[in-house]
Amino acid sequence: MLNKAEDIIYIGKAKDLKKRVLSYFNKTQPSPRTRLMVGSIASIEFTVTNTEAEALILENNMIRSFMPRYNVIFRDDKSYPYLAITGDKFPRIRFHRGLQKIDTKYFGPFPNSNAVRQSIQLLQKVFMLRTCENSVFNNRSRPCLEHQIKRCTAPCVGLIEEDEYGADVNQANLFLDGKDSEVIGNLTKKMNEQSEAFNFERAAIFRDRIQSLRQVRLKQFVSDFSENDADIIAFAEASGKICANVVMIRGGRHLGDKTFFPKNHDGHIEESIIDTFITQYYDLHKPPPVIVTENKVSNELVKEFFAIKQYGKVRLLSRLTGDKKNWLLMAKKNAQISLEQKNNEQASQVERLLALRALLGLPDHVNRIECYDISHTMGESTVGSCVVYDKYEMQNKDYRKYNIKNITPGDDYGAMKQVLERRFKRMAEEDAIKPDLVLIDGGKGQFGVAKKIMEDNGITDIYLVGVSKGADRKAGKEKLIIGEDKVLDTVNPEDLGFHLIQHIRDESHRFAITGHRAKRAKNRMSSSIEEVEGVGAKKRKSLLVYFGGLEGVKNAPVEELMLVEGINARLAEKIFSYFH
Repeated sequence: MLNKAEDIIYIGKAKDLKKRVLSYFNKTQPSPRTRLMVGSIASIEFTVTNTEAEALILENNMIRSFMPRYNVIFRDDKSYPYLAITGDKFPRIRFHRGLQKIDTKYFGPFPNSNAVRQSIQLLQKVFMLRTCENSVFNNRSRPCLEHQIKRCTAPCVGLIEEDEYGADVNQANLFLDGKDSEVIGNLTKKMNEQSEAFNFERAAIFRDRIQSLRQVRLKQFVSDFSENDADIIAFAEASGKICANVVMIRGGRHLGDKTFFPKNHDGHIEESIIDTFITQYYDLHKPPPVIVTENKVSNELVKEFFAIKQYGKVRLLSRLTGDKKNWLLMAKKNAQISLEQKNNEQASQVERLLALRALLGLPDHVNRIECYDISHTMGESTVGSCVVYDKYEMQNKDYRKYNIKNITPGDDYGAMKQVLERRFKRMAEEDAIKPDLVLIDGGKGQFGVAKKIMEDNGITDIYLVGVSKGADRKAGKEKLIIGEDKVLDTVNPEDLGFHLIQHIRDESHRFAITGHRAKRAKNRMSSSIEEVEGVGAKKRKSLLVYFGGLEGVKNAPVEELMLVEGINARLAEKIFSYFH
């Protein structure tokens, strides 16, 4: 479904297209959200697929691409972390996120990066596998600290044979696959063999590994899931919000949980939203053999969906007894707690926005706030930032960076003028979403620049406030400029509205600095030594040969630069200053 501007506002699937479309135009449509959507529809387009499951996959792909405003979306910007064991001659264990290689074995997904790192630490302690990069591994001449603290067997310097190291890797694979008993049995056998051979130090190593594994098994093992891998999914609803919680069990161990808050829903848990979550969640990564839910899902459709994705057999369980039911209750409790925290945070944000309106004397319709800041280092790599606060939270997707060009280095007024001209000109020409309030990180000068640009573009319905640095640049001492001759310089530092202004200003500052540092690093990486006055092609070649490349020149002190033929003290100072 598209609006007048031909933007996609909703994507859906249906076995009976006519019946589905007509349902949206029912005169007794109970949902305010659906009524609002229908009022925006200008045209409808459709695509035919062979099966409903294929339509479901197409729907997910298109929703992910276009992010329509009226689709229920369980969005998570980050990909899931995995633990990886590489296919090297002496494999290494490492943290992985992103695309997967054929020659590497991956275990997961894990709910968060801490769970992966804890597992890596355990594997180091029990199986003593290496974690170092290949560039480090291939150039070691003596064991590193990891070997000294008994976290690695030092294959880099030949202190362990390839076969023996490979056996440790196989044991780690078995452990990550949930075959704890088999691993403990193998280690016990080795311990007894070494003990019978009177090699008690070696036997003690295996004994310590067994104890470590038993402790982990005691803390984490989940006995009620014979398949070892399972996801438990539960939902909670309150105050018009919905939360989904996924408890992850991998290799027979409870790894943690992850929560999701869908966008664009009616505030009620229905079968359709459970199906939507399952298909969106498992569209990008393989599900475990068992998925436990509190409500029955559309089994046939979801199974066909998994079959087309070539995921293999997956059991969907909803009728539960015993420990499985307790795990589901735990997941539901997690969802309820997360939802309560979310509602409390929003209530706090509502109070802050109300306090801000009272502090600045603004009307009730002021909700969307934009804040602008400039960042540079002595005029170098100047970057402007715009951050947006709306719907009681920061709207990261609406953030913008502005590369500043053709100004005198260090001219903050000129930089702010360029940023605001580009923003307000676009706002006027493209009928873009307008803020209700604009915050400028700066004093009366920046405030005056912003006010003039707004007047030049005919913008009179947006409030403007300057946030000037306080005495000694200390937080809580800021002055608020709300007019050419009106300044609030004695604001109560405990005022919730003032806290909100500080929060938005600090986020703008952080975002600007991040952009500036990235630009500066890029500029310096692409710099040429020949840009330094007095360094020509010949001296450039001498420097690169002597230091083995540009990185060596960048890191060289003045004294060492002077050792290169043709580089005197004055020129060495210039080169050093250029890179620092």
